[in-house]
Amino acid sequence: MDDPIKEPLINFPCHFSIKVIGNAVEDFSEIVLKSITKYDARFDNSCIEMKGSSAGKYISLTCKVFVLSQKQLDKIYIELSGLKETKFVL
Repeated sequence: MDDPIKEPLINFPCHFSIKVIGNAVEDFSEIVLKSITKYDARFDNSCIEMKGSSAGKYISLTCKVFVLSQKQLDKIYIELSGLKETKFVL
């Protein structure tokens, strides 16, 4: 059988939205900002949309990150997933 050439799912470089859901602690957005700027130095607070849960226990951040490669994107996901305040990274 011939394997068809697969097109990449993401064409790099690009802007990519990452959703980070975590505990509603006071400095959650700053923690996420600090983590992402390790991999995208141009990332700042203007690239974050914030929503709180109805009960106020969790916070959801949608972060629009400029990524150059799948490897860079994977590193960001690993970093954000490893934060003690983080529940999910989508």
